[in-house]
Amino acid sequence: MDQLTNSLWTEKHRPKTIDEYIFADENQKASVSKWIQQKDVPNLLLYGPPGVGKSCLAALLVSEIGIDPMDFLEINASRENSVDDMRSKILNFVETAPWGSKRIVLLQEADNLTIQAQGMMRDPLEKFSSTSRFILTCNYPNKIIPAIHSRVQTLEIFRLPKEEFTLKMAEILAAENVSFDLDTLDSYVQGSYPDLRKCINSCQQNSIDGQLLKPLSKDSSADWKIESVELFKQGKIREGRELIASQIRMEELDEFFRFLYDHLDFWGKTNQQKDKAILKIRDGLVQIPLVACAEILCSSVLIELEQIVQGE
Repeated sequence: MDQLTNSLWTEKHRPKTIDEYIFADENQKASVSKWIQQKDVPNLLLYGPPGVGKSCLAALLVSEIGIDPMDFLEINASRENSVDDMRSKILNFVETAPWGSKRIVLLQEADNLTIQAQGMMRDPLEKFSSTSRFILTCNYPNKIIPAIHSRVQTLEIFRLPKEEFTLKMAEILAAENVSFDLDTLDSYVQGSYPDLRKCINSCQQNSIDGQLLKPLSKDSSADWKIESVELFKQGKIREGRELIASQIRMEELDEFFRFLYDHLDFWGKTNQQKDKAILKIRDGLVQIPLVACAEILCSSVLIELEQIVQGE
C-alpha cells in the first residue's frame, strides 16, 4: 500500500508541514500559525472549490497540534450523512474522555449532510466544547444551515493565483523528471484550475516516457475540459463544441457553465464581447432545470458564444 501511495503524485507532493502549505491569504496563515502555537483550534468550517487544499489544511492542523490518533475521528459525509450516522459515530466518540487534551472530529464534505443531521450537530458543537473540536470541510457553504455557521469560525480557502498554480505544477513535473513545453502545461492548467489535485492527476496520467503529452495527441487521455481548452486556444470553437457535446453529462452542467465563465477570453477580446458572453452563459445556466439533454444545451450555448467571437 505504501508503494502505491508513493507512486501517486498527489500524495508524494502533498505538504507534510504547515510551512510547505501554500496560503493564498497571509491573514489565514497568521491565524493557523497561532492555533498551532497554542496547540488548539476553534470549531472550523473550511470551504472553497474542489482541490484548493481544504482537506490538506485540516490534516496538517491535526498533525501539527499533536492530536493522539485515538482522539481523532474522520467522517466523509458523502457516504455517512444521516442523523443515525451522526449519533452512532460522532456522539459516541465525543462523549468519551480524550486520551490527550482534546478530541477532533473531521467531517469531510459536510455540505452532503442532510438538514436533519446538520440540526443534530448543534448540540455537540456546544456541549462538548471543553473536550472536543469539530473541523468541517465543504464546497458549498450555503448548504450549511445558519445554526452551524453561528457555532464555528469560517475560513474560505482561496484559489491560488493562476501564476502560482502553474509554478507549482512546473515544480512537480521537474521533480518527476517530466519534460514539457509551457503551452502544453498551460492547457492542463486552464482545464483544471483552480483544482490543483485534478491538475496533478491529469499531468501524471498523461506523462509518458518522461514527456507531458499534448492534449488531443494520439496517446493522451485528458478530459473534455483540457482537450477543449486546447481546441479553443487554436480558435477551433466548433471542434471544441462537438467534443464537449459528445462527452458532457447532466451532472456536469454546473461545472460546464463555470468553465465557460472562467474562460471569457475565449469568447471575445473586448469588454463588450465579454459582457455579451456573460449574459449568454447566464441564460444557459438558468435553463438547467428545464432541459433533459445536456448535449443540446451545451451545443446551443457554445453556438451563441461562437457568434460573439465572430462579431455576429
